[in-house]
Amino acid sequence: MIKLKLDNVNKQLGDARILRDVSLEIAAGEFVVFVGPSGCGKSTLLRLIAGLDSICGGDLLIDGRRVNDLEPRERGVGMVFQSYALYPHMSVYDNISFGLKLAKTEKSSLRERVLKTAQILQLDKLLQRKPKELSGGQRQRVAMGRAMAREPDILLFDEPLSNLDASLRVQMRNEIARLHDRLGSTMIYVTHDQVEAMTLADKIVVLNGGRVEQVGSPRELYERPASRFVAGFLGSPKMNFLAARLHAPGENSLVDTPVLGMTALPFDSSNLAAGTLLSLGVRPEHISLKAAEAAAGIVVTGVEYLGSETYVHLETGQDEPLICRCEVSAGWQAGDRVELQLDLDNLHLFDDDGAALKRHPHTVENLPNDVSLHSVRARAL
Repeated sequence: MIKLKLDNVNKQLGDARILRDVSLEIAAGEFVVFVGPSGCGKSTLLRLIAGLDSICGGDLLIDGRRVNDLEPRERGVGMVFQSYALYPHMSVYDNISFGLKLAKTEKSSLRERVLKTAQILQLDKLLQRKPKELSGGQRQRVAMGRAMAREPDILLFDEPLSNLDASLRVQMRNEIARLHDRLGSTMIYVTHDQVEAMTLADKIVVLNGGRVEQVGSPRELYERPASRFVAGFLGSPKMNFLAARLHAPGENSLVDTPVLGMTALPFDSSNLAAGTLLSLGVRPEHISLKAAEAAAGIVVTGVEYLGSETYVHLETGQDEPLICRCEVSAGWQAGDRVELQLDLDNLHLFDDDGAALKRHPHTVENLPNDVSLHSVRARAL
């Protein structure tokens, strides 16, 4: 069942277009995360759903009903803001019940809903405390409780964890995930933090410049990004990109890169001309290294030790180094020369507009020119 539908929604402020023809369907019970860089329009889109901003064009439907002109309280949504916005002179109980009192909820029902919400959020022993007596995580749970107590059809979260420290963000992230499992309600969550997006979402919506770049599960977006923007935005460290030039287009592409040389790849470039500039993408975990002979291979320029793993930086002659994730036991050091071993099944090729080229399910053995990317000797730089 479709709970919420956006149909070519637009938002404009003066001459600036904030959102451009956004179309999206969210099913009942889904946890959907809007993610993207600052200024991409994700918080604006959430405010349009909440009714806090007006829609300039297109339709917003909740349960099949057009709600463009309805007031926020008539839409059946609850919103948790980045700021806790708690009333400092009120107890936890009074903060949670505030919206219900404004809605003139009958007293017995009000108390029942506040106590039920407090129990779900593990606030039932803190109901008489004031906000100043609470930790940051507890305050954020009170803000969530205030929205939940109204029993909205859809819960909206606008970067609710950005004011918390790193360890508390992890704790609250887990609590929000468990909350969704318990309630089974539809949740829409805005963040610029890709880790929050990857760990919380059933479905991620990646926004860029007011447009939807790609919609899909975390795994789908990470493993099969539709554009270079999505590939570079999701992942830490981000995907590596190597400048490439199309030598021979076709259902399989013969590509020349300054680092790898002439390489046959299972991507369809039939609609492109020879000489087109491309980007070859590979994530740090899909590169492995082996020692190269003296004066051959690529130079290690730096090593980041993270305890359980290391990130090895490699000089490629481009603006940014190539980053490889390795086991600590590998023992690479700055100045070492290495050869690259790449995972063919996890390479990506993007055209000059940043769109991903269609991949063919070819194996290494049936690629033309007998080129295997499972063991590539990089050109010496």
